[in-house]
Amino acid sequence: MRKKLDIKITNIEEFKSKLLIAGKKYKSFVLLDSNNYTQEKISNYTYYEFDFLAGIGSVKEINTESFESLSDFNKQNNDWFFGYLTYDLKNELEDLESKNPDNLFFPKLHFFIPEIVITCKKEDISVIYFNNQYSEDEINKYIASILEIKIPDYKEKHTSVKLTQRFSAEDYIETVNNLKHHIQIGDIYEINFCQEFFSKSKIDPIRTYLRLKNVSPTPFSCFYKVDDKYLLSASPERFLKKEKNKIISQPIKGTIKRSLNENEDKQLKEKLLNDPKEKAENVMIVDLVRNDLSKTANKGSVKVEELYGIYSFTQVHQMISTVTSEIKDNTDIIEVIKNAFPMGSMTGAPKIRAMKLIEKYERSKRGLYSGAVGFISPEKNFDFNVVIRSILYNDDKNYVSFTVGGAITSLANAESEYDECMVKAKAMIEVLK
Repeated sequence: MRKKLDIKITNIEEFKSKLLIAGKKYKSFVLLDSNNYTQEKISNYTYYEFDFLAGIGSVKEINTESFESLSDFNKQNNDWFFGYLTYDLKNELEDLESKNPDNLFFPKLHFFIPEIVITCKKEDISVIYFNNQYSEDEINKYIASILEIKIPDYKEKHTSVKLTQRFSAEDYIETVNNLKHHIQIGDIYEINFCQEFFSKSKIDPIRTYLRLKNVSPTPFSCFYKVDDKYLLSASPERFLKKEKNKIISQPIKGTIKRSLNENEDKQLKEKLLNDPKEKAENVMIVDLVRNDLSKTANKGSVKVEELYGIYSFTQVHQMISTVTSEIKDNTDIIEVIKNAFPMGSMTGAPKIRAMKLIEKYERSKRGLYSGAVGFISPEKNFDFNVVIRSILYNDDKNYVSFTVGGAITSLANAESEYDECMVKAKAMIEVLK
């Protein structure tokens, strides 16, 4: 049985950094960080609940290739779960395949029940632990040991990571034009096309994550460790959240760079709001999400709460829409996730045909990129991000990777799409180089 102990932490940012150092020694560890994107800071976008959540250690885990196994695991255990779903679970759902090269080797699906859960809500921090494993005194000593950790000076110079792109600019532009041909002949309406940046290098995962978080603080940031593999994420996008019987999806489609000049930045924001190409991208994905949610929704409950919302992050302005639904009591929550997966913002429309063309034209296996990371609570609520703006690292293979992409529609300009990719890649390149 779990017990909750409330603790007082004076410097929460410092505590999170120390948590990373303490958590890295475990086989499984996750820190989900909203970076203080409260409802007041960013309107109704975040559906704010936790400042941060951490899952430390593992008492039980599932490392499998199927939603069915996850559903069984969820039904058999009434506890906190943390975990991820890779994009390639699509192959279980439809007649699809993933044969492009994979140099990261993340398990297809991984969830674990942590030894210790730490939650923070509006600066109120709680430690949730098994009272048959730990006494309150032992938990207090464990927290004290974390607070005693010395944080290294991560600002000192480090060796640059030399990155290689899977596509040259010319190759990327040519491929976008080939995909536009598929749109012109009615094969698809929209497709999310991505390219990988990679390096055979050694990095310090904690240092890299903290640098990424500093350069690009986002509401769905994440540090995830499983064995020798790491996800270092600065994701701005929510995939799916459940609050009681309400389901919330917030697809991002539409991106423009930011400017240090206040007037120019305002003009860029207006340009994004009024861009017909970006709005066409967004509304197509909203329709796709509405269809996905309708599969598990009460009749007539699917609603678009906000269309074409413009939200500003450190690196970019984004166009974000909010789609909600209500599900019946006792609905299998894994079915809700499964029916919306992979998320429309990372595939295209029609979804299955778009995924087949993604496999044909991309040059590396997506794996955890464009998958989802999050948690399921004992009350069977959940919240998952979309794995974008993220660095993936296999420490055993010394392989560093990040992937960026964008939506291709009939209005897309191939050169502009390449430029948008480089805007999205900017934070990761800055962190690694």
